[in-house]
Amino acid sequence: MNILVTGASKGIGNVIAEELKSIGNVYVTGRNEHALIACNAKGFCVCDLSKDINKLANFIKENKIDVLINNAGEYIYHNIESVNVEDIQRIYQTNLIAPSYLISNAVPHMKEQKWGRIINIGSISGVMGEANASLYSASKAGLLGLTRALALELAQYNITVNTINPGWVDTELGNESIEESEFSKDEILESIPQRRFVTPDEIAKLCRYLISEDARGITGQGINLCAGLSVGI
Repeated sequence: MNILVTGASKGIGNVIAEELKSIGNVYVTGRNEHALIACNAKGFCVCDLSKDINKLANFIKENKIDVLINNAGEYIYHNIESVNVEDIQRIYQTNLIAPSYLISNAVPHMKEQKWGRIINIGSISGVMGEANASLYSASKAGLLGLTRALALELAQYNITVNTINPGWVDTELGNESIEESEFSKDEILESIPQRRFVTPDEIAKLCRYLISEDARGITGQGINLCAGLSVGI
C-alpha cells in the first residue's frame, strides 16, 4: 500500500503520516524540506500546493499512490471586503483545486488495481460556515461536493472517497487561528459541547480506519470529528 499525505511537515498531516507507517509505505509532501526529511517517510516531494503542482502529480504516478490523503490547507480570517484576488486564488488553489488535480492523477492507478482510498481533510467550517472565514468555508464545502460526486463515480472500482471535518484542533495552526479570531480560547471552548479541542491523533486514527477493509462500505461521507460542535447549542 502506497500512501501520500499532503501537508505532512507539521500538525495534523505529520501525525497522520506517523500513524500510517505501520500499514503501508508512507510518502509525504509539504513546503519545508527539512521537516519532510525529519518525517522519515518512504519518500517525499517538496511542493507548494498554491503554485505549480505538476511535480507532485508526477510523483503520485511514479510511486503508484493508492491511498491519497489531501490534508494540506490554507486558512484566511478576514471579512469579505478585506480580501483581494490573490487571497481568493491562493485559498481555492490550495484547498480545492490542488486536491482535485491530485485525485485526477491518482485515480488511474487505483482503477487499474480496482482498489483505492481517498480521504480529504475538510473542516467543520465547510459544514456550518464561519463568519470572517468565508473563503475557507467555501473551499472546504467544495471538498464535500467533490467527495460525494467522486464516491458515485468511483464506487464500481472499489475506491472510497470520504471527507473528515475536524472542529477546533489542538495544533499550532489551531492556536494561531484563535489569535486571529475575535474570541478567546475560553470563549471558543465554551461553544464546544465537549469543552475540548480535538487532537490530531483522533483524526489520524480515523484515517487509519477509513483505509481499512472494515470501512469499505463507507464512501461519499462527510464525517464531523468536532467534539459535538456541529450538533448545535
